[in-house]
Amino acid sequence: MKFAITLVRHGETKYNKAKLLQGQGVDEPLSEFGFEQATAAGQFLSKIKFTHVFSSDLQRAKQTAAAIVLKNSLEHKLEIIYDPRLRERKYGIVEGKPLSELRALAKAAGQKCPHFTPPGAETVGEVQARAKEFFNYLCRLLQKPTEQYNGAPDQLDTAADLSEDLHGSPKGPSTVESNSSDISESNSNTAKDLMANVLLVSHGGFILQWVRYFIEDLKCPIPQSFDQSRTFTVCPNTAISSFVITLNQVAKSSPRIVCGYLYKCSHLDDISTPQDVFSV
Repeated sequence: MKFAITLVRHGETKYNKAKLLQGQGVDEPLSEFGFEQATAAGQFLSKIKFTHVFSSDLQRAKQTAAAIVLKNSLEHKLEIIYDPRLRERKYGIVEGKPLSELRALAKAAGQKCPHFTPPGAETVGEVQARAKEFFNYLCRLLQKPTEQYNGAPDQLDTAADLSEDLHGSPKGPSTVESNSSDISESNSNTAKDLMANVLLVSHGGFILQWVRYFIEDLKCPIPQSFDQSRTFTVCPNTAISSFVITLNQVAKSSPRIVCGYLYKCSHLDDISTPQDVFSV
């Protein structure tokens, strides 16, 4: 079977702009600019017919997921499922503090971000384990379409349930392809072969480890036109990545993964402002 994953980082918060670490302990909503980014991402993805939508249960991701689904022109009463496995990396004692403080601690320990683990934080390996666990869960779920999601009932919402939290008008990190039609075209090329089209909304630190798992462990090739020096960096807010996964349901082999584009941000061309790539 074959399915697609569209992976999106949440929109900007005031903490992102101020270069303050949020992690899991600071549950900050989107800023006005973050809502603009989320709306632009929704417009950009508006022609993809998503079958499943999963989001981190932190506010900034939930609001971004709701904005994307509300702008989806093919929206068909999609449920947004919140899963704590999609949360940002836990940063321990530096949550709520400047990014510069994390960097100073890392330097004092003779290490570099993001591999340094401050007291009380998750290790990079633990975050990647969460990514691997969720991906494996998703593969099992999609191979058994009648299986029900085992989350609590209050972890599901429709886009309409969250519409009152959203504002801003629609608008609409350029990387691999150049415009919004690339997404709809790349999906339509294989749409008839896809068993599911999944939207995941998460966080910069988590997405970094997801991409690392796909590339290093599952041998997903990077698009040739992508600046490979940016592969293992934290992507900008609302950056979009697209993958098509093929599962061999007979042989117990690793899934085959093709990356359509990585950290795509051309939907932000009209509204984008510079950001620190490691502002999480």
